[in-house]
Amino acid sequence: MPRKQPPGLPTAKQILDFIEGSDQPAGKREIARAFGLKGNEKIALKSLLKDMADEGLIDSAAGRAFHKMGGVPKVTVLRVVSVDDGQVWATPESWHADTPAPKLRVIERSRGKGPRSALGLNDRILARTEEAGKGHVAHVMKKLARAAELLLGVVRQEGERYFLTPVDKKERRELPISDLKDAQPGDLVLAEPSGRPPRTSARVDAILGDPFAPRSFSLIAIHKHGLRDEFRDEAIAEATKVAGQPLGDREDLTALPIVAIDPEDARDHDDAIWASPRDDGDGWDAIVAIADVSFYVRPGSELDREARARGNSVYFPDRVVPMLPHELSSDICSLKQGQLRAAMACHLHVGKDGALKSWRFSRAKICVFANIAYENAQAAYDGTPGLVDPRLVDTALKPLWECWRALLKAREKREPLELDLPERRVMLDEKGRILSVAPRERLDAHRLVEDYMIAANVAAAKALERKKAPVMYRVHEAPSREKLVALKDYLATFDLEFALGQVIKPATFNRIIDRIGPDHDARPEIMEQLLRTQMQARYGPEPLGHFGLSLASYAHFTSPIRRYADLLVHRALVTAHGLGEGGLPKADAEDFTTIGEHISMLERRAMEAERETVDRYVAAFLADKVGQILRCRITGVQPFGFFATVEDLGGDGLVPAAILGNEYFRYDEAARALIGEETGETFRVGQHLELKLAEANPASGALRFELPEGKFAAPRRNDSRRDRVRPPKRGRPGNIRHQGKRR
Repeated sequence: MPRKQPPGLPTAKQILDFIEGSDQPAGKREIARAFGLKGNEKIALKSLLKDMADEGLIDSAAGRAFHKMGGVPKVTVLRVVSVDDGQVWATPESWHADTPAPKLRVIERSRGKGPRSALGLNDRILARTEEAGKGHVAHVMKKLARAAELLLGVVRQEGERYFLTPVDKKERRELPISDLKDAQPGDLVLAEPSGRPPRTSARVDAILGDPFAPRSFSLIAIHKHGLRDEFRDEAIAEATKVAGQPLGDREDLTALPIVAIDPEDARDHDDAIWASPRDDGDGWDAIVAIADVSFYVRPGSELDREARARGNSVYFPDRVVPMLPHELSSDICSLKQGQLRAAMACHLHVGKDGALKSWRFSRAKICVFANIAYENAQAAYDGTPGLVDPRLVDTALKPLWECWRALLKAREKREPLELDLPERRVMLDEKGRILSVAPRERLDAHRLVEDYMIAANVAAAKALERKKAPVMYRVHEAPSREKLVALKDYLATFDLEFALGQVIKPATFNRIIDRIGPDHDARPEIMEQLLRTQMQARYGPEPLGHFGLSLASYAHFTSPIRRYADLLVHRALVTAHGLGEGGLPKADAEDFTTIGEHISMLERRAMEAERETVDRYVAAFLADKVGQILRCRITGVQPFGFFATVEDLGGDGLVPAAILGNEYFRYDEAARALIGEETGETFRVGQHLELKLAEANPASGALRFELPEGKFAAPRRNDSRRDRVRPPKRGRPGNIRHQGKRR
């Protein structure tokens, strides 16, 4: 039932209009003053502003001033990203919206010295912003201390001069090197930018070595994204000390045949599972045992500060950048076969229909009977002998599978989102050299472990809710209307109808996948588009549910070794259920919103670093295949060309539009295609075709393709005509002129 509002309280729209129209930062005080609110009206205003923030209508900036969600705060910190002929452009230093960060035109006070700017690249400013036309301008209030920001690149020599070639494939400009130090051409270096355009240069700060060495690709990501890959001595000393502390009085689960089923190349083991039929015939008892990290990492400790600053572990093909030191993450908190370990145990009663009938949490001690790879667990359950102790097949694996069949029924009933998008696995030899890049196989064993983990995560969230305790939820909201409108237009190009008026559920998207069938050429592309339609998952204290899993209550509980969010949930359970020391401090409980935003940002950074590193490994794997014809799929089309990925490998590369033939190519935005006006030759998203690999750059992860020889030729270099975009006719997309030999 809607909350009754005092008569003087403004509507949400009125507040939005005021915030957008105000030429000063608009906080709660300014809003109350503008609408003449007093007493209880101010209290109601606070609730209304919270509701607006929860609904995604507004966000707060520094100083608690509000701005429209996805908009630019009235006063904010900006970072200069370009200086062109005296014109400065900057972007917000902190940006949480799903849309790309906007560029603001910076207006400086007149210096009486012509167009030269007083600001340089990467300078930080406090600025007052305002809308101007379709964009924003920023008025400099003061220049802030400049944060150290180093560029990562490869040294290139040209005559007697040296240049820094960036490894970021989005960055195309090279900088002259003013101070080479001891770097040699071809070295991977960190360099400090200096000066102002057009005289910007770079000074080498550190030499990292050969960018094409097997283990350099993850090193590039570590430095590019500023990942903390070394622990302070204080953190290591503290980890060594706490690792030796006695386990104390705990529930003894060491007699249970509990097993840990993980990837063959797992770097840590933070979960183990057990199940058994109940004596009363009412389903199963199951235990999900998780490393009791909260017992070792206490709030306010050096380990806690380090873990919060990292937010999560980052996994690369050749190494892991852990959230916790080795003494904890891969030793005392790793659930290893035959070793006594401290665990947080989630005890579940799973009904015959797979529903969770009850749960409880305890601090326990366990001894894992076996660490089993997914492939071996699956093969052993299927009857292949010699991979797992035969006694464990009957006492551990078969009961786990029987209970999982019930969990699977419950999963199928709630119909979560089912997108079959394979994960790439990079296999390395003992020296770090690439053996293969291939999709990971998806087995029932994977799904089994996943469903036990989901059940424990649901139980953790509900257990905290019942105690009215704070919860760090894993929030995944339903797609926005804007994304659904874009999906409708996209599906229409495949003659697939999508009604906007329906209630959107995960099953809605599953039906689309079912309609296109398993053999449709566009199936992978459509699934990728369905994934892009989803909102980005995040952490926060709001009970907004998990859309993708079709769950109302969901938190992350099962990986406190590698996710700070899980550690917070463990601490909340310790406090709520009186499980001893290491609970959740009140100050952290009150700051869950800020902490959630922080660890969500760190998670996005980690995912980007991992994805870029795999792209670099793929480029390195393909480097000796330059000139070969590869089977590819078009993944994106733009007026300047199309992007394609090597099938079963990944790694996007560009085919420039200039090589597509000597005719007009019409860019059809709705169909996401380039269409030749004379021949009808079409290049569209999802199309399978053979392309010649022209370039593979492992340092940047970039690929470049060409059409096979004889299909089209490259443009004639002596042709004086230039590519041009012909103005679109009414009701038609633009036409692009690309030069080259006729076929």
